[in-house]
This record gives sequence, structure tokens and C-alpha cells, in this order.
Amino acid sequence: MNAAARLGAYAAGLAVVFTGAFAAAGAVVPETTVSAWTQQAEGTQMAQHTDSGQDPVETTSGSHAEHTPQGVSREQSGYLLQEVSAPGTTGDAGELSLTITGPDGAPVTEFETSHGRQMHLIVVRSDGTGFRHVHPVMDEAGRWSLPWQWEAAGTYRVYADVVPAGAEQNLTLTRTVDVAGAFTPAAPEATATDEVDGFQVSVEGDLSAGSTSDLTISVTRDGQPITTLEPYLGAYGHLVALRAGDLAYLHVHPEGAEPVADEVSGPDVEFATTAPTPGRYYLYFDFQVDGQVHTAQFALDTTGAADTRPSAGATAEGHGEH
Repeated sequence: MNAAARLGAYAAGLAVVFTGAFAAAGAVVPETTVSAWTQQAEGTQMAQHTDSGQDPVETTSGSHAEHTPQGVSREQSGYLLQEVSAPGTTGDAGELSLTITGPDGAPVTEFETSHGRQMHLIVVRSDGTGFRHVHPVMDEAGRWSLPWQWEAAGTYRVYADVVPAGAEQNLTLTRTVDVAGAFTPAAPEATATDEVDGFQVSVEGDLSAGSTSDLTISVTRDGQPITTLEPYLGAYGHLVALRAGDLAYLHVHPEGAEPVADEVSGPDVEFATTAPTPGRYYLYFDFQVDGQVHTAQFALDTTGAADTRPSAGATAEGHGEH
């Protein structure tokens, strides 16, 4: 199968189902919407196990878990993201570090590898700017760290995506970090194009509220299509989606077989998307060319009326495939 055909085979299965947060940036989300997000996330996980020939796995238990969306809390299934340490002001070179403790209260030191890494760390300011997707290193004591410096003041959300050894599912734990200094919100305006490092990146298609729609992200340079997109962490393109206002979060990857090493493709990467409610969504698209990772950013407003019921035909990898 040639590269273009392979891309079409797996990209068609890529889905973004925006589930998520209700506590950040002072946003207030109706209880019915939160319930719908939770039901959709649970239903997706059950479908994933069924489709793969595995028995469905219960991923939540108890009334608290049933009403708490994933990826919006510092604690999940007994695992806790301890306080994140980072420089307190802009311009200071330092270190960002964190530790995850398990149900027994001890630091977790064994994690599964998912898409080439044991931790995917997402950092973004509350207004949707300053996005970073990085991979810290863990020491023998379970402390994750990497060199860090803030470019702008503000409140930042830190998401740690991990799969502790023995855990039934991927965990997405989050905390906030305050960086001192003058803070002028600069939320991205609605845009379907971006230019990054000499590449022109665009997204085509409408993001529909309450129904599945198709988005195609294309990469060009100087008017010429880029057909040398390289596999990066097992995919030709990674997408992070955040809902403006409350930073509802989901990091997704394509389903199916991963690209073959050293095989390239492009210029298009396709996504099937479902947004649960009307509003603006920030999209962050990672792609790799010539060994260098680039991130394009978009801001799309939904079209159509919202339907808070889970989409029957939507599929997603969810948090288990980072």
C-alpha cells in the first residue's frame, strides 16, 4: 500500500470527541451537559474494547466517578498529580517538575509506554495561548522534570497523560500554575489558517455542534503541498482540542495500524470531529518534517445547534492512546 493510501486508511478513523472540563476560567457548564460528556466518554471506551475483541471494561465506579469528566481533575482512580513545581516568574530559567502518587500514596515509578513516551505533558495558558506538548524525564524516585522557562505571565493548565503500570486505562491529570507578572488575555481569534516555521497550514470543514463533521488539515510551503510528513509518535498528525472558556481537553491519535517507520505522506490529514456544545474551540496540530516538530494553531467556531446527547456514530481513541 502506498503512503497516500495508507494515510487514507487510518486517518478516516481519527476522531475528536470534545469531552471535559467545567472548573477553569470561571466558566459555568450546565449539569446536563456535564452528564452528557461523561456518558459519551464512557460509551466510547466501552465501544473501543468491544471493537478490538476485548471484553468491555468498567472505567468508573461510584457516584462521584460517574459524574466527573476525565482529564479535568488532579485525581483519578486513586492516582494523584501532586503540586507542580515551576519558575514563578517570566524569564527565569529553571525546571518544571511533578510527581504522581498511586492509590497507596507512594510515588508511581512504573509506567507503560504509549505512542513512544511514558508521559505526554500538555501546557497551555488559560486564554488558549502558550501551548506546549513536551515529554519530561522521570528519575528513580518517580519525579518527572525538564528544563523550563515561562515567556509570559498568567495562569497555566498542566495536563499529564500517563498509563501507570497495572492501571486499567490512561489517566489525564491536571493542575494549574500561576506565573507572576502583568497578564493581558490574548485569546486567539477565529482562524482556519496558520503559518509556522515557513509552513502554511490550513483546516477545511465546519465544526458542527452535536453532530459529526469532517475536518481536513493541509500542510504546504511556498504554495507547494508537503508530501514528506513523517511519523511522529506513531502518527502523521496529532491534534489537541481545547474548548474556549473552560479548556475542555482531549488529545487524540489515529486508530488502526501506525505508519511504517521512515515512510512519509501528506499533505492532508483528516479528522472526524464532534463538539458537544456550541462555541469556540482551539485546535493545536503537531506535525513533523525533516525531523523537526512544528505546531499549527487554529480557532474554530461551531456551526448549527447543539445536541448534548452522545453521537451514536462517533469514534475516538480517547485518553488511552497517548
